Amino acid sequence: MEFLPKDILAALSAAHRRERGKRTRLRLRAGEESWTVLRRWPGGLALDATQIGHLRGHVDLYEGGRHIATALIVASEVESGELICSIKRETPVSDRAALDFVRPDGAPAGYLPRA
Repeated sequence: MEFLPKDILAALSAAHRRERGKRTRLRLRAGEESWTVLRRWPGGLALDATQIGHLRGHVDLYEGGRHIATALIVASEVESGELICSIKRETPVSDRAALDFVRPDGAPAGYLPRA
């Protein structure tokens, strides 16, 4: 691909980034801002470096409209058009409170109040 003009290479890489962003529903949110996650792996994720140049701190991960995890990004660096973020901690989000006891299989979910 070294034989192609630079403007064509830039257009091809921009089209490639757009296409990668369309395939995923995974989004990262920090404060009021939100970005599409291009790739995700254990301990890290990649964002489009043209949208953001540096990111660090507490973030939330969403799949579509569903909140799936919170994470702590400790380092980020730009590599070949992607912002590579290293995650120190990722905690899944649950839609209900954690039980502080073991519930046996087949046990009722709760009791009805007396009438």
